[in-house]
Amino acid sequence: MRDFKDRVAVITGAGSGIGLATAHRLADEGMHLALADIESGALAAAEKALRAKGVDVLARRTDVMSEDAVNEFADATFDRFGTVHVLFNNAGVAATAATLRARAWEGSLADWEWTMGVNFMGVLYGVRAFVPRMLANGDEGHIVNTASIAGLVSAANPYNVSKHGVVCLTEGIYLDLREMGAALSASVVCPGLINTKILDAERNRPSDLGRATDVASLRSDLRQFAAGFEAALKAGYGPEVVADHVLDGIVEDRFYILPAQPEILARVDDRFQGVLDRRNPTPR
Repeated sequence: MRDFKDRVAVITGAGSGIGLATAHRLADEGMHLALADIESGALAAAEKALRAKGVDVLARRTDVMSEDAVNEFADATFDRFGTVHVLFNNAGVAATAATLRARAWEGSLADWEWTMGVNFMGVLYGVRAFVPRMLANGDEGHIVNTASIAGLVSAANPYNVSKHGVVCLTEGIYLDLREMGAALSASVVCPGLINTKILDAERNRPSDLGRATDVASLRSDLRQFAAGFEAALKAGYGPEVVADHVLDGIVEDRFYILPAQPEILARVDDRFQGVLDRRNPTPR
């Protein structure tokens, strides 16, 4: 897909971070936008800034954990624009950096339910709500699902597992679209260390899915890891780097979009070389 002007893009998690940066990047290409986010204030600010670029913007507060809410967002989008050309299922959460080193038998099941509900089921709901109508319209288009470099390396925590699911789901969608001869294609974006507010995601954690993580109560090694990871994230790439990669990936019809630091990509290479070599996982 190379022609973006006056076409329509859907972006979830559009109020900040990668979603907002990509919305601006696509608006600069002349795309009209349907934006979803769970934070009303951030979404309103994004809508105002993007309208100033001269594109049409639909903004709807949407909890992607709710299939009904995502379907309502899709209905509003197609009612407003009639069609969709880019679907960017981007909304994601993490229950603090410490959980990235938690063991599968530690922590609460609520961490799993919340993280899987947003990171995986939110993507699946977006695919099911939008893709059938995109296919029916017959226009060329592209689906981009946000995973993470965590979806390409191993760890037994909710975030990594949810992102592995997004990678698998998206690769299957890509193959299905090819087999169908559809005018749509698909990519998965796997960012590395990106300076966003994802580690503050518990500000939007539903009250019925547990309290925010009490980092002070965790093991000392988890607290130490969390502090180091948070510092690394703040020193990471800006969200606009990912937005540029997303646009290039759509234009080039590239399945894997990997805006990640070289040392992190080396870990991915090592993991997959280990699969080819039939060897056991390499210790972290």
